[in-house]
Amino acid sequence: MKILNKLNLFIVFLIFTGSCKESSKKEPTPEKSPNIIVIVTDDQGYGDIGCHGNAVIKTPNLDNFASQSLELTNFHVGTTCAPTRAGLMTGRNANRNNAWHTISGCSILLEDEETIAEVFKKNQYETAMFGKWHLGDNYPFRPEDRGFKTTFNLMGGGINQTPDYWNNTYFEDTYYRNSKPEKVKGYCTDVWFNEAIEYIDKSKEKPFFMYLALNAAHSPFNVPEKYAEMYSDAPLSDIQKRFYGMITNIDENFGKLVAHLKKEGVYDNTILVFTTDNGTAAGITKGKNKEPNTGYNAGLKGTKASHYDGGHRVPFFISWPNGNILQGEKINDLAAHVDMLPTLTEMAGISFNEKKPLDGTSIAGLLTGKEKAIDRMLVVDTQRNQLPEKGRNSCVMSTEWRLVNGKELYNTIKDPGQKEDISNAHPEKVKEMQAFYDKWWKTIVPDVRYAEIPLGDKAANPVLITVHDMHTKDPIPWNQVQIREAKFFPKGYYSVNIKASGKYRIKMFRYPPESGLALNATTPAIDGGTYTTTLPKGTIINPIKARISIGKTTLNKDVDPTQPSVVLEGKFTIGSNKLESYFIDEKGKEISAYYTLIEKI
Repeated sequence: MKILNKLNLFIVFLIFTGSCKESSKKEPTPEKSPNIIVIVTDDQGYGDIGCHGNAVIKTPNLDNFASQSLELTNFHVGTTCAPTRAGLMTGRNANRNNAWHTISGCSILLEDEETIAEVFKKNQYETAMFGKWHLGDNYPFRPEDRGFKTTFNLMGGGINQTPDYWNNTYFEDTYYRNSKPEKVKGYCTDVWFNEAIEYIDKSKEKPFFMYLALNAAHSPFNVPEKYAEMYSDAPLSDIQKRFYGMITNIDENFGKLVAHLKKEGVYDNTILVFTTDNGTAAGITKGKNKEPNTGYNAGLKGTKASHYDGGHRVPFFISWPNGNILQGEKINDLAAHVDMLPTLTEMAGISFNEKKPLDGTSIAGLLTGKEKAIDRMLVVDTQRNQLPEKGRNSCVMSTEWRLVNGKELYNTIKDPGQKEDISNAHPEKVKEMQAFYDKWWKTIVPDVRYAEIPLGDKAANPVLITVHDMHTKDPIPWNQVQIREAKFFPKGYYSVNIKASGKYRIKMFRYPPESGLALNATTPAIDGGTYTTTLPKGTIINPIKARISIGKTTLNKDVDPTQPSVVLEGKFTIGSNKLESYFIDEKGKEISAYYTLIEKI
């Protein structure tokens, strides 16, 4: 009996120890979903980086990253800011979603478009956006309304633009943290990267999608003096020296970000993308006959806003050490910003079913070397007007060919500078590419409509509307220099949608509410930071009356020009409407109210 008991105990011991040994083995666990960081700089062209042959610009960190990552050398975006951002966010050409311009009410991403942030958020990703949004400043168009849980951004299309916080200069500015204004210390690009690094520390335990969209190197060309001084002896114009300095500052911050990712042990499982939003804005200057004078553009034709390659072919580098994408290689197959949504979702292994037809497609297989490039065409154009027009500044692209304006044909493999129009030698290629454009344009037409800014919505009340979003063909004061000068008084309207019938209070301003300036005030010049940019004093205007019209209802009131605003109250009914907001001077001239605050009471 004792022997049996001892045997039973021994068997139990073996079973127990065996199970302990088994339980001590590490079961294979699935790799954590990759973090994703997409960095987009502003106005930095293909030639504004050392690794593309620019012998003057200092970008050692980006050059090193390029050598270790996968480069797409035939990557394209929109020709200006907002169109690129809209395409990247949605996978759809900007002509489809009211972001075909940068101002005039046509840079607001339609509310029914699904963004890349929304897709990642509903798949349990943390989401963050830092920097320049430029796809709408009002609810429901703000980044925090479009899938980004954490936001810290400026308004409008850049520092010192009309919707931006008054007197921002790139230094010691005020930005918006999830819609709340917050004063910061330091230089803007440093601020955005510091925010990104802090966010990584807080979120590294969960997969995150971060959109780091810089406003540099967009004008005004303010930069800490030490970066401009790096180019003091370079054969560049004064503006170019500051422009290059801004890019070197970006490069320095990029290096810090990569180093921090590695220090925290998250670099290897982070998909890191670096690209830009259009061709260079200041990388080259032009001579009397518009020939390149100083600077470098990598031999490309055209700059920002051009539908030749120099306007939309941009740097693109992507890295993911834990993934199976190629490293230290270059691919010249056609790719574009509209490919990012389907590509990144596939790489992250998350569910994505497009709600609307995409212009982009996943190139994940191309990045891994498992698939060959598909035979495809894409369209890029420069609209910059109130409605998209067929054929306007158009470019149909394939990997090898460009059809420009429906008639010029270039083989960009043999002729990257687009110097020789060979359309007469290849009429069949012109016909093929034009047929693609015609078919594509038919799919654009049903999508074209204006975004409407909601008024009286409980989610956002009051609402500040700026002249930046006025629908007009007239010149718009798109920056605060022009606001001070009262240089332009456009005639036009705002597309609004009254969500609740009832009484509304409207305050009409010449200067933004946070300025506290009177309607007839002149403004003092301000220091733009270490590098001084003196902004002009305001031009005196003396409004004596105010008029606000929403739909068929018009309100009028006398004005005290020594006050910051004039206040009007009236009743409006629910529905889509056109809003007009004007002052009238002594001569009966209507003057745009640059800022209009509307509150449901």
